[in-house]
Amino acid sequence: MPVYPVSGGSARCAAPGCRCHDRVRAFPSDTTDAQWAVLEPRAREVTAALVKAEGRPMDHDLRAVVDAVFYLVKNGVEWRALPVDFPPWAAVWKFFDRWDPRGLPEALVRRLRGDLRERQGRAAEPTAVIVDSQIVKAADTVGRDSRGFHGGKKINGRGRHVAVDVEGWLLTIVVTVASVRDRVGSGRGEPGVAR
Repeated sequence: MPVYPVSGGSARCAAPGCRCHDRVRAFPSDTTDAQWAVLEPRAREVTAALVKAEGRPMDHDLRAVVDAVFYLVKNGVEWRALPVDFPPWAAVWKFFDRWDPRGLPEALVRRLRGDLRERQGRAAEPTAVIVDSQIVKAADTVGRDSRGFHGGKKINGRGRHVAVDVEGWLLTIVVTVASVRDRVGSGRGEPGVAR
């Protein structure tokens, strides 16, 4: 049962039964008006590029779809477990499925990071990077090909290698087997490390 009952012609969304344009933001993962003011221009640029490639504009409210993706990431739920006041889960999944393979979420983050750095009086691209890593124990159910043994810490698991700029804005995350050294995990060592 939808949270917002749909009456005949009053819905502003073209999808039947969806009221995403009238959605009330109530979850902690929802964007605030101030956050959306910063995010919206970049999100619309990325969406325009996607529409140009795919040829079909989105029926649903962009902010509601972005909030739905944020809800999924924040709460770690399945696509089908989205609350009913978001656009239908299949529409949100299709939106993300079209964005992700093109690297558009990363492009959006890169653009926002550049904007935020410039607002702080810095160049859009950083000239200094801080790299750190953490070894995390993996469960026995994790496949052997995706975990390794770190001899120094005596941990069988995975390594998380993170690079940030001097302001703490994320540049990249690389997940490797635990046996990979920090230099290699940061991408500065041996070639072939995926970022």
